[in-house]
Amino acid sequence: MRKVAIVMGSKTDLDQMKPAVDILKEFGVECEVRIISAHRTPDICKEFAETARERGVEVIIAGAGGAAHLPGVVASYTDVPVIGVPIALEPLKGVDALYSIVQMPAGIPVATVGIGNARNAALLALRILALKYEDLREKLKEYKDRMRQKVIESDKEINL
Repeated sequence: MRKVAIVMGSKTDLDQMKPAVDILKEFGVECEVRIISAHRTPDICKEFAETARERGVEVIIAGAGGAAHLPGVVASYTDVPVIGVPIALEPLKGVDALYSIVQMPAGIPVATVGIGNARNAALLALRILALKYEDLREKLKEYKDRMRQKVIESDKEINL
């Protein structure tokens, strides 16, 4: 079973996290999507992280804005790889979340993608899974080929 868990701190984060769900579905990877707050529901956050492997989760994508503690708290309770997505919020537009997620203390690694870039988080999760699943390696290769072809076609369109 190939499974990625996507967790975010608030329902308002869903718009920025939805591209990760879409990419995983496109690749046929099951995803579990949850709203869990590191601050308002710390007991649920702990249980979510500690039981991830038991639920078949192989990678966790955690989106958070502001102080952005969710990815780090999740990572502190599991050995499953965690990818952090800084969520863009006012007034700092996600820079605060980016700094928070990338500055994890030694021993609690969290991979981090760009602000609001849940799509890249999903693609990184797929690359991690592709270490184990040959069919995902093939699908990723085809995906990259399609991206390459789009650039070539765009280039042809603008050449006068």
